[in-house]
Amino acid sequence: MANFFDRVYQVVARIPRGRVASYGQIAEMLGHPRGARTVGWALHELPQGSRVPWHRVINAAGRISIPEVEEAHEQRIRLEQEGVVFDERGYIDMRRYQWRPPLPRPAEGRRISTPARRASRASR
Repeated sequence: MANFFDRVYQVVARIPRGRVASYGQIAEMLGHPRGARTVGWALHELPQGSRVPWHRVINAAGRISIPEVEEAHEQRIRLEQEGVVFDERGYIDMRRYQWRPPLPRPAEGRRISTPARRASRASR
């Protein structure tokens, strides 16, 4: 599990200021499409004083989902300081702020598998 946690930290460290990613998005990027909760556990286990920008990871609906009030408030403040805007209900517009890293270039003759392509193949 520690190796997976380290991989989570590496991906989260790439999220730019002013952008967010969902727990599920991080899990999908790591090849574990059902691992959103494990991503949350990894971020919960970050050592105190870590430079990993944990605050840039939110739920897929565009909301902060940390149950601890103080930590949720800190997350919101950090995101607002980076220019992320919350609506009156506490949601972030994922279409505007979601981090979309470029897909890796496929090796010659190979296609990249995306969620849409996998769904298309599964329905055949």
